[in-house]
Amino acid sequence: MAPLPERKRCPWCLGSQAYVRYHDEEWGVPRHDDRTLFEFLILEGAQAGLSWATILAKRENYRRAFAGFDARKVARMNAGDAARLLRDPGIVRNRLKIESAIENAGAFLAVQKEHGSFDRYLWRFVDGVPRQNRWRSMGQVPGCTEASDALSKDLKRRGFRFVGSTICYAYMQAVGMVNDHIEICFRHAVVAELR
Repeated sequence: MAPLPERKRCPWCLGSQAYVRYHDEEWGVPRHDDRTLFEFLILEGAQAGLSWATILAKRENYRRAFAGFDARKVARMNAGDAARLLRDPGIVRNRLKIESAIENAGAFLAVQKEHGSFDRYLWRFVDGVPRQNRWRSMGQVPGCTEASDALSKDLKRRGFRFVGSTICYAYMQAVGMVNDHIEICFRHAVVAELR
C-alpha cells in the first residue's frame, strides 16, 4: 500500500511541530468563548514586534501568569503583580505589554457589561459571519483591512492598548473572523464550514 500524500498547508506553519499543530487545530477556527477571545487578545498584544513562534512557546507560561486568562482576575492585578510578571522569564518581560494586558482586562470587562459578552461585541465587525477569503499565496494576505481598522479604532476608544490594525487583523485571523488559509491548504475548506 502506498503512503498517504503529505497534506498541503499554509507555508508559514512549516517551521516546527508546534506551529503545524496550531495551524491544523486552532488558527482560523471561529471562537465564541470569551475566555478564549481574551487569551488571544493578550497573546496577540504580546506578539507585537516578535514572532508568533516565540509566543506559542510561552503560551502555557502566559496561561499561568495571567490566571488562566480569567479577565476578572487579571483586571484585579496591581503594580506589584506587574513587577512580579516583569521578573517572570516564562513570558515576554516588557513593561508596556504587561501593563496593557492588565488594563485591557478592565476594558474587556466593560465591553462584556455593555454588550452582554465580548463575543457579541467582536463579531459585529464581520456581521457575525467569518469572512471567507480565497488567497492563492501568502503574499496576497493583507496585513490589515477596513474591518481591522474599525476594530482597532473602536478598541482604542474604549481604552485598549496594543491593538493597532495589524495586531487586530492577526487577532481576527486567529479567532476565525476571517479564513485566511490559502486555497491549496487542506484547512481552507474545513474552516470554511465552521461558524
